[in-house]
Amino acid sequence: MKEQLIDRLKRYAEIDTQSNPDSEATPSTEKQWDLLNVLKQELENLGLETDLDDNGYLFATLESNIAKEVPTVGFLAHVDTSPDFNATNVKPQIIENYDGKPIQLGDTDRELNQTVFPALKSVEGHTLMITDGTSLLGADDKAGVAEIMTALNYLVEHPEVKHGRIRVAFTPDEEIGRGPHKFDVARFGADFAYTMDGSQYGELQFESFNAAEATITCHGVNVHPGSAKDVMVNAIKLGERFDSQLPQDEVPEETEGYEGFFHLMNFNGTTEKAQLKYIVRDHDRNRFEARKALLEDIKNEINADYSNDPVEVEVHDQYFNMAEKINEVPEVIEVPKRVFKQLGIEPNTEPIRGGTDGSQLSFMGLPTPNIFTGCDNFHGPFEYASIDVMEKAVQVIVGIAEEVGNTEA
Repeated sequence: MKEQLIDRLKRYAEIDTQSNPDSEATPSTEKQWDLLNVLKQELENLGLETDLDDNGYLFATLESNIAKEVPTVGFLAHVDTSPDFNATNVKPQIIENYDGKPIQLGDTDRELNQTVFPALKSVEGHTLMITDGTSLLGADDKAGVAEIMTALNYLVEHPEVKHGRIRVAFTPDEEIGRGPHKFDVARFGADFAYTMDGSQYGELQFESFNAAEATITCHGVNVHPGSAKDVMVNAIKLGERFDSQLPQDEVPEETEGYEGFFHLMNFNGTTEKAQLKYIVRDHDRNRFEARKALLEDIKNEINADYSNDPVEVEVHDQYFNMAEKINEVPEVIEVPKRVFKQLGIEPNTEPIRGGTDGSQLSFMGLPTPNIFTGCDNFHGPFEYASIDVMEKAVQVIVGIAEEVGNTEA
């Protein structure tokens, strides 16, 4: 299994599937089709029925091998990689029996070391796949893809493992927040599902942020600075004033756990016009709504000092805390917990300080918690995958399939 995982992850990682937030197409990049088509052929080679639609959603079915009717379980992973760093010409490297010492990344001046990345301590002795320092690895989420494919291969080759109907989905554009946007839950036809898109060993995540994006537009009045007294309104200054009214300790770099935040992603402009772009996050729905209301309150306070209301606020919800929906069907969490216990894995159910496709899918009628993949340091050159933990993730997929096969519909 280890060699199969290395082979799959390496081959998948070498295919550039970076998504593009500036594209309106689905998938947002044509190159995502390259991996989707590879996966379609590999699924069919395993004897699975496949369905690849015009939007780049690849579904497949492993039919039940038991007589009784049980729930249909789904497993999902996304094929795109992050636009945050170079994803072209990926050259995966293998480190056998990682000894904990700093690892030089190719010919670059970058290195993986436990001083900067203490989580590496937990994978000492493991086989790691890393980058050469010039690109991301794409283990987010090609590790999940490789794990699902390896689990399917195992189930096909081991019919003694009894399971119900299993649905698989490989999806585009998760990294730019659009993964579920054209996902047909009814066509997928699963009772519940799991995204293989987590990080460190033991993660079993069913709580996510409530999330919104906010654009603050400040309109100034630009005149010659020599005659600007009582006339000029500097839009940049308006933006600075707006940001200063937000809680300065409620930012990503100052928060953890269940603590929410305002994150200023971008601020640019001129005296004439300036824009601030924020993401707003909180696990609690009431606090989330209060954060959005605060943006409006600050706008109104600033505008009260001017006759032309120079500040505008536009807020769009992105996703909600999937716990609201998953808590309604507790068995969706109890199944993997039982499998974790059988495998000797201590579940880590700390909330996701972010979101997954499951955040949106759960509100679309498909409860979808998130499970670890064994990878870390996503979206950059320090990304790595533990092949040993990936093996455990495959065992979890097989175990869930078997556990669901033992239940009643």
